[in-house]
Amino acid sequence: MGDLYEWLLFAHIVGAMIWIGGLVALATFGIRARRSGDRDTVTRFVGGLRVIGPTILAPSAGLVVVFGLAMVFDSSAWDFGQTWVQLALGLLIAAVVVGAAYLSRVGMSAERAVQAGDHAAAARQLQLWSWGIGAILLLLLVATWDMVFKPGL
Repeated sequence: MGDLYEWLLFAHIVGAMIWIGGLVALATFGIRARRSGDRDTVTRFVGGLRVIGPTILAPSAGLVVVFGLAMVFDSSAWDFGQTWVQLALGLLIAAVVVGAAYLSRVGMSAERAVQAGDHAAAARQLQLWSWGIGAILLLLLVATWDMVFKPGL
């Protein structure tokens, strides 16, 4: 049935699948909502951000980081002095910070614009939000490359 490391790797990968898949799906729906020009579509999408981020994206990001750390602790082959481990941690932490600090702030601004009936401002905030999602996806793409190819090893 596998050893502890394999189970940690499994949980790490499942967390990454949920995190990245959720971001891609959310980005796609966000772009569609913004481009639709439909107030109700934008309103529904913006309202969903307050739910999806804390219930899906944040926990999956946490799983990725926690199980990644656990794999380093469990394996005699990996340690925190290795370049690829340091780079992976830095990139994952940067992605979490962009999500927690930037996306949540922009999402709240979009929500305030929707509540004020300012559709143009909400659409502008969704554009900024899309850039933030893109930045996170780029960080996660580089982190994935780093974890697969392990530069400096």
